Parts: sequence; C-alpha cells; structure tokens
Amino acid sequence: MSKTSKAKYYILAVIFLILLVALDQWTKYLASTHLIGNPFVLIDGVFEFRYLENRGSAFGMLQNKRVFLLMIGILVLCCAAFYFVKLPWTRKMNSLRVLGVFIAAGGIGNMIDRMRLGYVVDFFYFKLIDFPIFNVADIYVTVSIILLFIFILFFFKEEELAEFSLFSKKDGGTHE
Repeated sequence: MSKTSKAKYYILAVIFLILLVALDQWTKYLASTHLIGNPFVLIDGVFEFRYLENRGSAFGMLQNKRVFLLMIGILVLCCAAFYFVKLPWTRKMNSLRVLGVFIAAGGIGNMIDRMRLGYVVDFFYFKLIDFPIFNVADIYVTVSIILLFIFILFFFKEEELAEFSLFSKKDGGTHE
C-alpha cells in the first residue's frame, strides 16, 4: 500500500475516532443534564436510563484509583496505536484496525470523563438482571474485545497473527 493510501486511511481512522468519542461524550452530556435524580424507564422492570458517577472501572472495581485507571487507559491506547500501525496492510487485517479504533474511542471517552470530572458517567441499566450501569464507551470496548477474540480464534490463521506479534519468529522471539 502506498504512503498516500496509508495516510488517507490514518486520516479516516482519526475522523471516525473523533466521531465515536463525540457520540460517547454527547450521550454522557444528555445523561448528565436529564437523568440526575430522574431515571427514565424504557421498559418497566427491564431496562432504564439511570445516571451514575462511576469512580472505578468495569463493574465498579478499583474505586477511586483515578491515576491508575488513567495510566491503564494510556497503555491500552498506546497498544492500540502500535498494532494499528504494525498490522499488515491487507483487507483482512482492516477489521482489526476498525476494532482498534472502537477500543481507542472507548478508552478516550472514559479517560476524558476521568480527567475532566474525576469519574465516568454511566447511564444504561438492565434492571431485570441488575447488570452494572454502563455507557457508550463501555459498549465500544466490550463489543470490540469480544469480536477481537472471535476473529483471533476463528477467522485468522496462526501464521497471519504471527506476522505482527511482539514475539514473532522473524523478530527473533519465540513462537510455539
């Protein structure tokens, strides 16, 4: 792939990333302005929009560990950027790039909240199963990680994955 084509793909990815983060932030703004103290029941006893200030990570773990969570977020973003660039420029690998953009958007969306507010705004609540309250950025990350595992397990061959592994044989690492 030519440098011009790669540059266009990078620009498209950045635009898509910005749009995804903007959607996440807009939904959190709506939750912050309309749901505080006033949950909106969509399906009684099943699903509602309920405002929550989450000072932890997924499922409320690591409460009040803001700096640690920001560092983990930065690490995830660096890994996503590294693999975005390192992946071979083939049509098949573009699915992994798209997933990387979604993961990065989710990470950035929640990092913006943590840096700006000191907590993450969550608002989707499945009351029927009392599932932890979550947000759009969480959906980006969770669905993308699940799809990533499915792709790695069932769609890609080991040789294709070895091409961009940190421990590939061609880089002198071990691959067994």
